[in-house]
Amino acid sequence: MYEHITQERVRYGQTDQMGYLYYGHYPMFYEIGRTEALRAIGLAYSEIERKYGIFMPVVSMEIKYLRPAFYDDLLSIKTQIRKMPDRFITFHTELINPTGKLINTGVVKLCFYDPVIKKTVDMPDFFVEKLKLYFE
Repeated sequence: MYEHITQERVRYGQTDQMGYLYYGHYPMFYEIGRTEALRAIGLAYSEIERKYGIFMPVVSMEIKYLRPAFYDDLLSIKTQIRKMPDRFITFHTELINPTGKLINTGVVKLCFYDPVIKKTVDMPDFFVEKLKLYFE
């Protein structure tokens, strides 16, 4: 299993009239988590796209709202890849508030897509090399 934790603050423009993080903004925190998780092991999205020509579109997402996040909260974003990917990669995300309470969970599934052939493909070898250390 691979796990990474990063932090991101709730901005004023992301909140609703009550000062709560607007429900539609939670997926952006998942994206921040998975982007930074991949970057930490040398798999920057920009390089994956530019150097290898592979895109990773979202194919499904599940969200569970447990508690609200508020304006100016510094949230911890825990991102896990729990099993070695194949044609799809699934990220499990937990958002944790400043008091250490779990406020939200998300599961986001992405595929590996080759825009030249316009088809999904298996996880590329360069990706396998970076992740295999966490699943042996």
